[in-house]
Amino acid sequence: MASKLAWMAMTLSALLIAAYATATLVAPVLRSPFLSDIFENMPVAIALHITGGIFAIIIGAFQLNSRLRARFLSAHRWLGRLYLAAVFVGGTAGLYLSLESFGGLVTHFGFGLMAVCWLGTTFAAYFSIRQRDLAAHRVWMLRSYALTLAALTLRIYLPLSQIAGIGFEPAYQAISWLCWVPNLLIVEWFILSRRPQMTDAA
Repeated sequence: MASKLAWMAMTLSALLIAAYATATLVAPVLRSPFLSDIFENMPVAIALHITGGIFAIIIGAFQLNSRLRARFLSAHRWLGRLYLAAVFVGGTAGLYLSLESFGGLVTHFGFGLMAVCWLGTTFAAYFSIRQRDLAAHRVWMLRSYALTLAALTLRIYLPLSQIAGIGFEPAYQAISWLCWVPNLLIVEWFILSRRPQMTDAA
C-alpha cells in the first residue's frame, strides 16, 4: 500500500511538472524572466531540452510501475524506446545548455555532469536489456529516472531558496548539484536495500 501511494504521489508530481513545462513551452507569457532570457539566447536548445524532459518524466513514471509493466509488456517496450529517445534529446540539449548556464563554472559542471549521467544511465539501461539482463536494466532505469526527477526537485528548491532569502546566483549554483546528486544517493540506497528482491524478481 505504501509503495502504491508513493508511486501515485511521484506520478502526480511528474504530471504536474510536465504540465507546467508544456505551458512554458507553448505560452511565452507564462515564462519567468530568467527562462525567457534562455529562450531568447538559445531557443532551439531549451525547447528540445524541455520537450525531451516532458516525455521522459511522464513515460518514466509509468514504466516504473511493475503491474503496468507486467500487464502491458509490449507497450512497455515501445515506451522504453520513446523514453530513450526523449532522454537523448533532452540530455544532449541539456549538455549544450550547461556550457552557457547562469552561475559560471559551478553550474556549468553541475548541470553538465547531470546531463552526462542522465544520458549514461539511460543508455546503460538500454544496453542491459539488449543483453537480457533484467536486474541490471531495472537498476539503471531507477538511476536514470532519479535524474529525470531533477526537473521536479529543481522546481522545489528554487522557490524554497527564494523564500529563505538566499540570493539567486548562489542558490542556483548550489541547486545545479542539489537537484540531482541527492536523488542519486537516495535511489542508490534503495537499490542496495532491495538488491536481493530485485535480483530474484528478474
